[in-house]
Order: sequence, then structure tokens, then C-alpha cells
Amino acid sequence: MNELLQKIRMASRRLSLLSAGEVNAVLLTLADEAVGQTELILRENAKDLARMDRAAPMYDRLLLTAERVAAIAADIRSVAALPSPLGKVLAQSTRPNGLKITKRSVPFGVIGVIYEARPNVTFDVFSLCLKSGSACVLKGGSDAQFSNEAIISVIHAALRRHGVSELAAQLLPPSREATSELLNAVGLVDLIIPRGGASLISLVRSSSRVPVIETGTGVCHVYVDESADASMAQAIITNAKTRRVSVCNAAECLLVNARRLNDLPQVCEQLAAAGVTLFADAPALAALQGRYPAALLQPAAPEEHYGHEFLDYKMAVKTVGDVREAIDFINAHGTMHSECIVSSDEESIALFTAMVDAACAYVNASTAFTDGAQFGLGAEIGISTQKLHARGPMGLAELCSYKWIVEGCGQVRK
Repeated sequence: MNELLQKIRMASRRLSLLSAGEVNAVLLTLADEAVGQTELILRENAKDLARMDRAAPMYDRLLLTAERVAAIAADIRSVAALPSPLGKVLAQSTRPNGLKITKRSVPFGVIGVIYEARPNVTFDVFSLCLKSGSACVLKGGSDAQFSNEAIISVIHAALRRHGVSELAAQLLPPSREATSELLNAVGLVDLIIPRGGASLISLVRSSSRVPVIETGTGVCHVYVDESADASMAQAIITNAKTRRVSVCNAAECLLVNARRLNDLPQVCEQLAAAGVTLFADAPALAALQGRYPAALLQPAAPEEHYGHEFLDYKMAVKTVGDVREAIDFINAHGTMHSECIVSSDEESIALFTAMVDAACAYVNASTAFTDGAQFGLGAEIGISTQKLHARGPMGLAELCSYKWIVEGCGQVRK
């Protein structure tokens, strides 16, 4: 492993010398290869799916279809179409002594990504890392082993076609030993990004000797304010919860202003049609009983249901007195991912966006939009829920570091 990582580090330094045209050519070839090799990818993906329970929340994340492969290829082409993030002048000044100081974007070097049953991540990470001049070391989970091996073979074919070293993207074995060695690769790997559940992120955060950017779990809330339009609230909540229940931007808790409890059955009408089980506190439970399917309605257990990422057709419901109580609840139970307010009151909106502690604060829009492609970033390497360096969807800009270029004409310091 040490020898491999040393070779990858050497190869990463040559990646920054590729022109933007050369990088884009690789990515466009990869997009074509992904579509052309759909049959291979789906055949290997089927082997992984056969080992997983269809009822498991991760099944949908693991599942690839021809439509999803085509969408992945479209994202790769979008990344190719973006301007290069490298060599950008971020700041520039000339000092009184004549020194010209320039802050310029540069690659990280080698980026390690540890992820679970999400084979699309293999494509996303490679395309973003190559575009930003870094090599990637991929450590997928055993659940997606066959899928990831097929995908990395497609990536390597695209690299070979353009004479670029396969070391630009390497897939490690799906073993704990490989994870441990990656987390301890000080001096060989510049950055680790975990993508997965709370246990994986906690393991990486506590064990890594390499700097980490956390992509946290998504306990996302939607707050229906006193001034909310009920039809708008229904549409937003339904989309945020049911569009894809297995993703981190799915809403897991509905907060409702106590003065709008009479509208709660209407707000939740489409959730019932989708088969969403609600775990409601006493006031919400009383408002829903007889107007929401009894088989899908249960009393909330605060310790179990609030602050929980269901990744399923399940949702918690909590009654709050006003926007301040909603903010306090979110800040106590959220994961600093994506939070939404449905409101027409400018004062409530301003307070919510200023005070809620989240990477993304939504006003009258679904949390499902927390996504690199939706933000115009092409693709994403993850959603950062921390506050150092990167926050929210991480695209090309967040995968770059910078250096200071200092130009003089013989100056010396006294």
C-alpha cells in the first residue's frame, strides 16, 4: 500500500501539467464509455444488489439503472464544460517595497474518499478530482465491490486512451485494513473525505491522521410557519421527503407552527399517499387522527425519532410555538446539513436564515436541491456539514487549495 500511494503521489504532480483541453477530452471520453459500457456496469451492479435486502435503505443508493448511468454521464459532461478551477488569481496586491503578491488556486494533490454503497460516487469523485488536478484514492464498501470494479475499469480505459496514468484513479480493496492504511497515510494523502452514514463518518473523524472534510448525515427539517401557504407547504414537504428517501437531503422531520395544526392533515395528504409513516407529538397526533391513515400514524418517541436519519418512508412531526422555537429545535437536533422554512413573513424568514445552523438554509423550496449539479457545480464530491474550508455541496472550487506567489526584483528584508 505504501509503495502504491507513493506512486500515486508522484503521478498526481504530473496531473497538474495537463491542459484544460486534455482533461476535458478524458472526461468526455469517460462519459461516452460509461454509456457504452452500461451493460457491463449493470451486470456487475446486479451482483451487488443480489447480496442486499431490497427493503434496506441503502438498496436504492446501490441501485444503478440505464437512466442513472446516462445521468451520471451527463454530469461528467457538465464537469467537462465547466472552466478549470486551477491557476485562478484569488487575490493580488503590490506591497510598498515593490513585492507583487498573488494568491493562486492549485490542486490538493492526492484525495482519498471513503464511501459506502454508492457506486455513482466512483464516477463523481474521479471527474471532479481530475478536473481540479488531483489524483483520487477510492475506498468503496464491500456492498458495491463488483460495481466499483467495473466502473474503475471504464475510468482506466478512458485514461489509457489519452495517455494519462491509471494512477490518477485507484480503487483500494474493500477491507478494513485498506481503510486503516489510508487514514494513516501522512505525507502521501493530502485529504480524506468520508461519504456515508454516521458510523463511517465518526470512524474517519476519530481515526484519521490525515486532514478530513466531513460530509455529514442529513437530518433535515421543514418548518411550516404561521404564515405559510398550505398548498406550497404540502408540495415542498412531499418532495423533500419522498423524491428519494435514501439520500442525505431528504427531509426527516416536519415542524409545524401550533397555529397551523388544523392545516396539518392537508399538508401531509400526499405523504399518506406515498405511504410515509409519521411519528407525531401529542398535538400533531391529535390533529392527524381520523384524517391520516391509522396504520401510518404513531406517537413520537423523542429520544428515538427526533434527530434521527430514517432514510426510509418515515418522518417525525413536532409542534412548535413560533419560528424561534423551530430554530432552537433544529439547532439541537439537526446535523447542519439543509433546513427549510415555508413562510410569507419576511421577519420570520430573515430570523430563520440568520440563526439556523446549517450549510444550506431554504426559503420556500425543497431541501432536495442540496446537490452539486443543482447548484451549478457540475457534480459534487459530497455535502460538507463542517465550517472549515468547505461548507455545503463541494464542487471544483472546494477541491482546490492555494499558494502564494511572491515576485520581486532583488528585495531583501532588514
